[in-house]
Amino acid sequence: MAELTIEVQQREQTGKNFNRRLRQAGLLPAVVYGGGGDSLAIQVDQKSMHQLLTEGGGENAVFLLKLEGTDQSRHTMVRKIDIHPISRRIQHVDFQRIDLSKKVRVQVQIEVTGESIGVKNEDGVLDFVTRSIEVECLPNAIPQLITVDVSELHVGQHLEVKDLEVGEGVEIVDDLERVIVSVAHSRVAADVEEAAEGVEEEGLIEAEMDEPEVIGRGKEEAEEGDAG
Repeated sequence: MAELTIEVQQREQTGKNFNRRLRQAGLLPAVVYGGGGDSLAIQVDQKSMHQLLTEGGGENAVFLLKLEGTDQSRHTMVRKIDIHPISRRIQHVDFQRIDLSKKVRVQVQIEVTGESIGVKNEDGVLDFVTRSIEVECLPNAIPQLITVDVSELHVGQHLEVKDLEVGEGVEIVDDLERVIVSVAHSRVAADVEEAAEGVEEEGLIEAEMDEPEVIGRGKEEAEEGDAG
């Protein structure tokens, strides 16, 4: 995963009113913590932060924060982003200091590729059950996405976490038996099949009921003939 560099400024004040004025000025209030250091209140350019997150970062991006006016810099990862419930704009960012030589645990999104045989030819429905898994690796080795190809899946088949390919240096620390994706009969197909089975069972029951009635009448007629 690429390293993203952004310049930050130390934030001298805190509080809702000050943070509101920051946002109006095109800046985001943020904080840096962890890594054995004290928490530091900072502010970053809102447009630059949004652009980095959407175009090249993703939720597990590694940020190199450079403190304006100094030679200080530190590698971090985003741990929390507060989003406004109505405008959907970023309101606040939490950065955590990291050491590039030490492994971290993160959630990585899963992306499904291909069209399964079960969906394409067998009237099946794809069920995407698990959409992210936890992995452990060095910060610069975090995959942006983990892809899984479902092309060969038939109805009744599934793929589990252990079937994923995550790349060299990346270790899955999630439940290996968790189902990622499965292909099942569609509800319509299941209803049609159930109805067909019901008709067959009904016909079988009627046939079984009819047969002893015919035998019974034949026997009675035979006994009447003997008596006569």
